Amino acid sequence: MGKIIMAIVGRPNVGKSTLFNKLAGERVSIVEDFPGVTRDRIYYDIAWNRHTITVVDTGGIEPKSEDVITNKMRDQARIAIETADVIAFMCNVHDGVTPDDREIATMLQRSGKPIIPVINKIDTVGALPMEYYEFYELGFEEDPIPLSSIHGTGTGDLLDKALELCPPDDDEEEEDDTIKVAVIGKPNAGKSSIVNRILGEDRMIVSDIAGTTRDAINSYVENDYGKFTFIDTAGIRRQSKVEDRIEKFSVLRAKAAVEKADVCLIMIDASEGITEQDEKIAGLSHEAGKAAIIVVNKWDLIEKDNGTVKEFTDKIRTALAYMPYAPILFVSAKTGQRIDKVFEQIVYVNDQSTLRVSTGMLNDVLSDAMARVQPPTDKGRRLKIYYMTQTGVKPPEFVIFCNSAELFHFSYQRYIENNLREIFGFNGTPVKIIIRQKGDNPQ
Repeated sequence: MGKIIMAIVGRPNVGKSTLFNKLAGERVSIVEDFPGVTRDRIYYDIAWNRHTITVVDTGGIEPKSEDVITNKMRDQARIAIETADVIAFMCNVHDGVTPDDREIATMLQRSGKPIIPVINKIDTVGALPMEYYEFYELGFEEDPIPLSSIHGTGTGDLLDKALELCPPDDDEEEEDDTIKVAVIGKPNAGKSSIVNRILGEDRMIVSDIAGTTRDAINSYVENDYGKFTFIDTAGIRRQSKVEDRIEKFSVLRAKAAVEKADVCLIMIDASEGITEQDEKIAGLSHEAGKAAIIVVNKWDLIEKDNGTVKEFTDKIRTALAYMPYAPILFVSAKTGQRIDKVFEQIVYVNDQSTLRVSTGMLNDVLSDAMARVQPPTDKGRRLKIYYMTQTGVKPPEFVIFCNSAELFHFSYQRYIENNLREIFGFNGTPVKIIIRQKGDNPQ
C-alpha cells in the first residue's frame, strides 16, 4: 500500500481547513470565518483506493504581508510545498482570481510539483457558474476541480486526481540495492554528528542549539559494506514544546523519512538517559514496520563501571518493551567509538527484514510449537490452526489461517512469533502476524 503527501495551500480564508476536516472526517483543524486562524500545520492520513494520502493543512499564504506571524505561516506553507508529492491549490469561486492567487500560482509553478487547482464554494450540482472558468487563466495543466468543502462534493475527484498525478511506487525499494537509513531522535541527540562521522566529512551543520537541522538531508555513501543513503532529520520534540511552525513541518518531514527508510537509527542521548519522548520517537519506527537499531550516543561522557552497560541496556529494554528485537549500540560520534559497528548492524538488520521462509519450513515450526503448547480453548471450543504462510517482507509478514480469530489470543500470537524468532532470527525487525479464520475474505 503506497503513500503520498498532498498539501492544501492557498491564501487565507478560502476554506482549506474546512476541506481538511471534511477529508479527515472530523474537526481536526480549528475553523473560523476570519483569516489567519490556522497557524499550525496539521496532517492526517486518509485511506483512498488501497493507498494512503497524507493530507497537510497549512496557514494561508499572503505574498506581500510583512506581519511576523504571517511570515511564519508563509514559510510553513513553503516547507509543506517542498515536502509534498502533490499540491492542492485552493481558491474561492466567489472572490474570482485575485492578485494573491496569481502570485501563489506563480510560486507553485516554480516548485515543479504536480498542482491541482481546486475551486471552492461551488455548491450547485450540474452546470458550473461562469466564475469557475476564470481560473483557467492561472495557466495550470490540470482542469480546476469544482468543490464544496462544506458539503464534500468534489473531494473524491480531488483524491482520485492526486493518485493519478502522483501514483505511489509500491515497488521502489525492490528495484534499488541502496539501503535507506533514517536517523531519528530528539533535538541535539547527535544525529548530524553521527552522520558526519559515518561520512567522514562535515556535511551537516552541527551545533549545541537544538533544532539546527530543519529539513531531512540525504547523503549517499558507498563502501565495503554496500550502498547507503543516510537521511538526517530534524529533531522531534514533544508536541507541546513545538512552538515554531516551521519545526512542526520538520516533524512531518522526519515522519516521511521514516516511511521511506529501510532502517531507522534511533538516537538516544546517553547523558540524558532514555526519556518518554525517546519512547514516542522509537514508536514511529516500530509502527511503520521498519528495521531498527537503537544508537546510544555520547557514551564517552558517561562515567562507567562493570555494570554500566547492563544497567543502561535494562532501562532501554524496559522503556522500549514493544521493540525487544532492536539491537543496541553504544557509540560516540565525537570520538568515533564503535562507529564502525553501525554499518555492520545496518546491513544485518536490513537483511533480517527481507528474510523469506518457505511455507513448508514455517508449518514445521508451527506444528512443533503447537505440540509443545496446545492452542487455547474457550467454553469448550479449541483454536484450530490450519497453516501459515509468509506474504511479505519489510517487515516480514505472515498470515495464519484458523477456525476462529477470536480464540487466537494475543498471548498465543506472541508465543508463535517467539518461536519464529528463535528458529529464523528476524533480529532487528518487527514481525507482523495476520490472523484469518476460515471463510474470511483475503482482502
